[in-house]
Amino acid sequence: MKTPLLITAVCVAALAAAVPAQKTWKFDNVKAIGGNVATVLGNPKAIATPHGKAVQFNGVDDALFLKVHPLAGADTWTWEVIFRPEAGGKPEQRFFHFQEEGSDNRMLFEIRVIGDQWCLDSFAKGGADSKALMDRTKLHPLGQWYHAATVYDGKELRNYVDGVLEGSGAVKLEPQKAGGTSVGVRYTKVDYFKGSVLRARMTPRALPVAQFWKAAK
Repeated sequence: MKTPLLITAVCVAALAAAVPAQKTWKFDNVKAIGGNVATVLGNPKAIATPHGKAVQFNGVDDALFLKVHPLAGADTWTWEVIFRPEAGGKPEQRFFHFQEEGSDNRMLFEIRVIGDQWCLDSFAKGGADSKALMDRTKLHPLGQWYHAATVYDGKELRNYVDGVLEGSGAVKLEPQKAGGTSVGVRYTKVDYFKGSVLRARMTPRALPVAQFWKAAK
């Protein structure tokens, strides 16, 4: 018979195995991202920037698909990306998408282009509840590098641009199961992104702003 201490240790180990570790993805090529083989749509390119290589998407038919959901199993999380939205894209662009397999549970980074500026749109659905965060009055110039983050602490969803809060709302999200990722387009291959992605980090806990990455300026 297992002792209570041993049972506790086994339970803790099982829980740790179920929750993903923090993952950092560099977008320095189009063959594999974060060790995950990429399926390529169109002709996204690895380009040189002052901050290292990034992957650039044309806003028409470029995208990368990965067979992994890096935040599956996380009941709280922080999702960060450093990216550059560029001029010439469509008004609505879904540029980073985690999709649970076999359901409509998902997490999304999106932008809305208004003239020569853009605003952030974050969306998450897990179980019966969902939340979209977008403020069309909080605009940023195109053609620059930005840090965007979406944070879920178990009670509230928040999004940020360069560490400044853009929106928040109460929501109860269930942890998502395994699935896939698309970058440069929505998982359903609509609303392509015109711009570049430098790197991303997915953390299975709610980080304070002081622990965010800084944007590459």
